[in-house]
Amino acid sequence: MLYPDQSTTDTTSDAELAQRMSAGDTVALARVMRRYNQSLYRAARSILKNEQDAEEAVQDAYLKGYRNIGQFHGQAKLSTWLTRIVINEALARQRKHRRRAAIIPIDADAAVDSPTAEDSPMPKVTSASPERDAERAEVRRLIERNIDKLPDAFRCVFVLRALEEMTVEETASCLGIAEATVRSRYFRARGLMREAIAREIDLNHEDAFSFAGTRCDRIVAGVMARLAGEVNNAPAGS
Repeated sequence: MLYPDQSTTDTTSDAELAQRMSAGDTVALARVMRRYNQSLYRAARSILKNEQDAEEAVQDAYLKGYRNIGQFHGQAKLSTWLTRIVINEALARQRKHRRRAAIIPIDADAAVDSPTAEDSPMPKVTSASPERDAERAEVRRLIERNIDKLPDAFRCVFVLRALEEMTVEETASCLGIAEATVRSRYFRARGLMREAIAREIDLNHEDAFSFAGTRCDRIVAGVMARLAGEVNNAPAGS
């Protein structure tokens, strides 16, 4: 059975969808998945750092959520409830793969100068041209690379706060940690991201406006062609 993409047009409330899911309605489940796929994938990806593992964790989380929807009582948002499930699934997969403790230890906070400082979420930029699309794609790859390099304790907090724009309270609920811990980890993660991106940009300054390869060949060929044209068009005996 095919389920149309209704992520932008479906106005059914989460509460109604949860109620329909509890009655075994798989169409309601599909609507929930399209509504929260990106959010849950980002959460899983921030922990597992592997696309396939993250997708599998999200699928496992949806199945567990669907089968246990009766445990959802509406005290938290459905998205928060599902995010907690996918984080637990991702951590279980992480433990299975690496045979070590969960990657977000409660006591792993780093010291920060201002643990309560908060920056605004990362701005969204609209695109108006293929060139801008290419620039955004490169910036996205730069950000993703450096998110993957964040310490385990900070990475998931950063993704939930900066990418998903969850509140401090929602993030704390999803991860099962104190709000002060969320603030300190997010503050430190943003600092690490700024430092890493600045370093990477500085290292690539020498490659700016690169002139090697096809660009160089094209200009040389153009000049030579114009010179040849001038010779061919020059009056006889000049």
